[in-house]
This record gives sequence, C-alpha cells and structure tokens, in this order.
Amino acid sequence: MYEVDDTLFISVPAEDETDNPWLKGPWRPQGKEYAVSGEHLQIIGKVPDDLNGIYIRNSHNNATMPTGIYHPFDGDGMLQAVRFDDGKIEYRNKFVRTTGFLAEQGAKKALWPGLLQPNDYQRRGWGSMGVMKDNAGTDVIAHAGHLIASMSQGSEPWCLSPTTLETFGVNRKWAQLVPDGVASHYKVDNETGDMIFFNYPEKAPFMHYGVVNREDNLVHYVPIELPGARWPHDLGMTKNYSILHDLPYFYDPELLKTGARKLEFHHDIPSRFGIIPRFGRSEDVKWFESKPCWVMHLANCYEDGDWVVQDGCIWDNPVKAPVGQTANVYEKIARGLDKQSTNTHMYRWMFNMVTGEVKEFVLDDEVTEFPIVSNDYIGRSYRYSYNSIFKTRDWVMDGIKRYDLLTNEAVRYEYGPGRYGSEVCVAMKDGFTGEDDAYVITLVNDMVQDRSECLIFEAADLAAGPVCTIILPERISAGTHACWVEGDRIDGENRVLTGAPWEIGVN
Repeated sequence: MYEVDDTLFISVPAEDETDNPWLKGPWRPQGKEYAVSGEHLQIIGKVPDDLNGIYIRNSHNNATMPTGIYHPFDGDGMLQAVRFDDGKIEYRNKFVRTTGFLAEQGAKKALWPGLLQPNDYQRRGWGSMGVMKDNAGTDVIAHAGHLIASMSQGSEPWCLSPTTLETFGVNRKWAQLVPDGVASHYKVDNETGDMIFFNYPEKAPFMHYGVVNREDNLVHYVPIELPGARWPHDLGMTKNYSILHDLPYFYDPELLKTGARKLEFHHDIPSRFGIIPRFGRSEDVKWFESKPCWVMHLANCYEDGDWVVQDGCIWDNPVKAPVGQTANVYEKIARGLDKQSTNTHMYRWMFNMVTGEVKEFVLDDEVTEFPIVSNDYIGRSYRYSYNSIFKTRDWVMDGIKRYDLLTNEAVRYEYGPGRYGSEVCVAMKDGFTGEDDAYVITLVNDMVQDRSECLIFEAADLAAGPVCTIILPERISAGTHACWVEGDRIDGENRVLTGAPWEIGVN
C-alpha cells in the first residue's frame, strides 16, 4: 500500500518567500497526506516484534496563507501516525477536518485571525477567548476506541479513527453537553477507562471539570469557581483525585473588561492547586497554595498515604508575546517559546490531604519540558519520566533525558546537529514485567538530510541510541503533543494492568 493525496488546497508561501520563521525550516508545513505500508519504507535495524500499537503525533501544520501575524500555534491540526503490529509497520498522516479547516478549504483562504490578533475576528470561534479557529492542532489522545484532538485553549472534541486518521466529527455522545469545549491535556486512567478533562472560558465560573467513562458517556461535568479568568494548561490525575490549576499568570482583569488581552505574571499572587475527588464538585475542592509559578506540562501525579504528589515542569519566569503588538513580533514569539527564558525544569509539589501542609522542591535544574510517563503508570506511583531537551534560544527538541526518580540519576540521548525531535511516547512491551520493559518512540526531523525519521529506543538503554529507524516519505513539520495507543486499546478501553513494581514514596 502506497497512497498519497496532494489535492488539498495549500497556499502557504515557499520558504524563500517568507520571513516568518514559523513557516520555514523545521516548521515548514507539509501539504501531502500519505498512507504507506512497511515494504515501501526504508527501515534501518529491525522493528521489534513485541511492539504493538500506534504512535500518533499532532502538529500545527498551516494550510492557508495567514491573514496577519502567524503564530506557530495557529496552524491546522495534522496527525502523524506510525502503527506497529507484530513486526509490521504502516505510516499515515492526515489533517484534522475541523469546521474551520473545511471552511477555509472551501474559501481557499484564511478566515480566522491568529492567536496574537484575536480582536480581528469576524466569525464565531473557539478557545478560551471564543474567537479562534478551532484548529485541533495541540493535543491528541485515545479514548473509547477513537482519538480526540484539540487545541490548547479549548475546542470541540474532534474524534478520529486511530487506524485511518479519518475525522468522524465532534463527539456525538457528549460534545453538545460541553459548550465551552475541552482544553488540552485530558487524561485517561488505564485501570478504569475514565477520561478527565477541563476547560477555562473567560466568563464565570471560569473553569469546568468533567469525566467521561470507558463507554464514552459524560458522567460528570461541574463548574469550578475561580476568582477570575485564568490561563491554565494542564491538570493532574491520581487514583482518586484530580488536580486543578489556578496560577498567577493571566490576563490583566481591567484590560480584559475592555476586550484587550494582556497576559501578566503576578509575582505577588501565590499559585493554587485544587485537589478534587474524581467525581467531586466545586465545594469539594481542597485548595493548596505554593510559590508563584506557571506550569505548562505535568509528568505524573500519585497518592502516597495522606500525600498527593505532583511532578512537572515549573516555569519560574513566564514570558509571553504581548497580544496585539507587532514591533519585532517574531522575536517576541521566540522569546515566549524559549525554554531557557522561562527556566522550565523538573519540580515536585506535595500536598497533605489531612494537615494541609505543602512541600515543594526542585528535582532537576536543567531546562527540560514535555515530561512523559507510560500510560499504565499515569496516576500511579512511578519511577521514570522522559523529558525533551530543548535547543537554546529555539523551540525545537534536541534530545531526550530520562529521570530515574528512585535513584535520582538521569541518562540522555541527543539527536545530533540539525536533528530535532518530537514529544516522545513510552510503549510497554508485550508481557512487560517492569516500568522500563518498554520502548521509547519519537519522530525526528533531520534538517541536514532533509528527511524525517521514526526512532525506536530501548527504554532501559536510552543512551545506546535507536534500535530501529524508519525513514518517512517526506520531511514533516515540527509538532506539539503525541500519544501512544496500546494494541488492546485501539478498539476501546480494554487494558488490564498488572500492578506497579516500584513504590517511590515521598522525600
């Protein structure tokens, strides 16, 4: 099988025709859609026989010439998928056919403004601001036999086939019940099949929290009262609780009343983390205060006796390109994305559910982000986090760093000059016996050889480099988030857990 569709309307400028760095180089959009089986792909090494499932990565892959300032998170969602089945492989990529994408394909031009010019909107939109094109380009996860793709601020729950990447449309069972959509970083409990999610509109109560069960029914959806409009990005999940974020990085409330949106980090306001029983209500939330910060991505959360532990990448110094300002705009975008400027690094928060005590401390001071653990350990005691290393002064991933939270040791693998990775996924081997009895998978852009690769690593020997490299048919665009769909979860929530072999405990 080798299929390619290049009939889509693609109107982005050629790399030598634009000065926007987010439409060229590693961010050059991909215009073709492929479906290619293994016999048509170059494979270096051997595809493991005990690797079964699908690695799927999302990206903002712009299809039309933007109307104004293009931010790299404005582009249309495109999924890249590599399926592994008893040593056989298949590669596919496909745009997410959102309403916005189809409207612009029909009009053959951009119809919505970008993230930095929300007040220029002329049509109904989505996201927490309610004016953005729903591009579904940030996150992707599997639940109840389908994929859900969304953009970070919140969008309709776009459902797709994990095997063909066909867009089915918005979720027919519960999309209409969540008019403010779903924000990125919904999470699935592989033990129960529950999926938790949240959204954060600019109107009161400013947040909602919900649970969808393994049969894909919305079984819980409640308002969460916050002091005002906020800008959270992630939420945590343990066996019994969810962790909601109310952080001091939000729009100036007085300017927001006038329609102007200016993100500010309020150094004098503490961070608040709200721990709610999985099926709790706003009045059940227990709030804990900690030092002012912002958190983009969590590694994992779990319970240890009376303690709830939250590990993730803390931002000590959030910076963002001011909305509406155009002077040196590309430099401002780059500064807001630069992980060295925001000083993002691994951190631990501990909340005592009995005494209310809070402990917090640094786990590592090296700049890393996009922390990932195995799906089977999300919400449970765990040992390893796989983080992306970022190139200095650039939003591209240089390599992988694996943290061993039991021994406090770390190993790393760097992709090499001109090679930039994607968010990694951890794929447990068939019949795995321990947390590192797994593979680590990512997609890499090689700017020197002008190609993209899928790399497969032994999780227990990351530093040794990939055991298998699959050359993709075309160099793809830099991406956002990825997910791993286990072979027994492709058709639904059929996973059976074997129990965590390590208990980390508190420090």
